[in-house]
Amino acid sequence: MEVIREKADMRAWSRRMRRDGKSLALVPTMGYLHEGHLSLVCEARAHADVIVVSVYVNPGQFAPSEDLSTYPSDLQGDLLKLSQSGVVQAVFCPANLYDYDTPGPLSVPPRPRLSARSGEEQAPVSCLEKERGGGTHETWVRVERLEKGMCGASRPVFFRGVATVVTKLFHIVEPDVAVFGKKDYQQWRIISRMVRDLDFAIEIIGSEIVREADGLAMSSRNVRLSPRDRKQALSINKALSEAKVHVSKGSVSSQELKDRIIQTVADAGGRIDYVEIVEQESLEPVEKIECSVVICIAAWFGDVRLIDNIEIDVPAEK
Repeated sequence: MEVIREKADMRAWSRRMRRDGKSLALVPTMGYLHEGHLSLVCEARAHADVIVVSVYVNPGQFAPSEDLSTYPSDLQGDLLKLSQSGVVQAVFCPANLYDYDTPGPLSVPPRPRLSARSGEEQAPVSCLEKERGGGTHETWVRVERLEKGMCGASRPVFFRGVATVVTKLFHIVEPDVAVFGKKDYQQWRIISRMVRDLDFAIEIIGSEIVREADGLAMSSRNVRLSPRDRKQALSINKALSEAKVHVSKGSVSSQELKDRIIQTVADAGGRIDYVEIVEQESLEPVEKIECSVVICIAAWFGDVRLIDNIEIDVPAEK
């Protein structure tokens, strides 16, 4: 397994694989790998000859108030897990994807951004911009409609940063296939739409959520949960599973289902960010469950924000 740190070296490696007639799958991660990530690797193996896993914590998708500085990291542990999997040919772990050889127009100290109404200085949009005072990076990718609502409402810079860094990874690695976990449901749909709209010749695979034995969706952030908060967080999967049962018994009111979910999680000690019931592809909210939907939730337990979801498939009427 090769460990690659430079963008040019990664691109050259991928092109060598292509010259040898091999197809390539990319599994993008932010590291601190768990069984959920490894399931993405296994899924990728079914779709390509060689697998690249990227490990990069992207400052462009974190707001200054979010948990970039405390996001868990264990690169050596990640490399060991990937090597032991026996199916990963390369790991791309760049130090910084926003370093450029050629200075850009913002390499001089930038002027503060001003509010159009008040003239007051605005806070930096993302950690990338805060750290570099604007820096030389000024190109961002937006999927304008799908990024609104749910995680996009409470984390307004998040999907802009995700779409941009994934675009960069696609250009560097040049994969035929990329695998994303469905736990980040909105992210998966946004990347799928971006690939369609921008004509990337890449197949996007959504891989099913992997859960702990007690039902908690696997997440790198779980390690930050206290024992008490972790026990309380089980209420998320409990509430989602109960909602699916209610739908199977004929309950179709989205508001009633959302109220039940909110009550279950709140009673366990969680703080709700959002609960939404949306059509699976468009992510448009529905008032009644008359089509296939996904119930998405984000909730806080202590200082850890967790997301989860459950798909509910409704057969199309003949």
